[in-house]
Amino acid sequence: MSIDTAKPLLAQLKAKFEAGDAAGGQDALSELKFLLLDFPPNSTEHWAVATQTLEYGALLAAGDGDVDGFSRNIAQLKPFYSNPEQTSPRKCHILGLNLMSLLVENRLSEFHAELELLSETEASDKFVSFPIQLERQLMVGIYDEVLSVSVPDASYQFFVDNLLQTVRDSIADCMEVSYKEMKIVNAMTMMKFDKQEELMTYIQECRDDWIIKGDTLCFQPPPSGHKASDVPSMDLISQSLAYATEMERIV
Repeated sequence: MSIDTAKPLLAQLKAKFEAGDAAGGQDALSELKFLLLDFPPNSTEHWAVATQTLEYGALLAAGDGDVDGFSRNIAQLKPFYSNPEQTSPRKCHILGLNLMSLLVENRLSEFHAELELLSETEASDKFVSFPIQLERQLMVGIYDEVLSVSVPDASYQFFVDNLLQTVRDSIADCMEVSYKEMKIVNAMTMMKFDKQEELMTYIQECRDDWIIKGDTLCFQPPPSGHKASDVPSMDLISQSLAYATEMERIV
């Protein structure tokens, strides 16, 4: 199969992606990946088609919430990105998405390993600096800024939504142990919900033991006594040591 066969398919893949047709895009992607198997090495033209194919594959997977598919495309892209003689204008976009994926899955060792591979120019790119800044905010507990974040591209929204859910869960845990009750409007402010309906949906899906009394939320007391043994000290110590190890290795 020649490059002339792959180029129209790549154009079709691009069109499907831009139209939001995930199913059609996956069909074109599958055909293209089959053609990639016969591509010769050390060809600039073939490298460009293969790279763009896998980049669109990663973007399609991110848009469709397909974490496994995204990881597969990233793994296939890495050999192409490691070529110092070739570069893709979409490289930083994809690298930033990969960092977001690692951050959401709490794979911090891999996150920082990827950072060490970045050039100074790549690290300062808006797509790459976005997850770097998010990770720093999470490490110091600046949840308010994390919840107010604006994505650099729509393709980041899936990963950001998952991260915001984790942050909101952490805030909700703190609210439960810090207060017996709280005004709904104050809970909305703390958890960065714009509408009361959003908070009600969160309660229904994630905190069905919270009690709503008028304009007030009442938190259920913990099922056991308030003893020191109830505190997950080993988990907290392990997490702190993990962060300390990461910081020491970076320095």
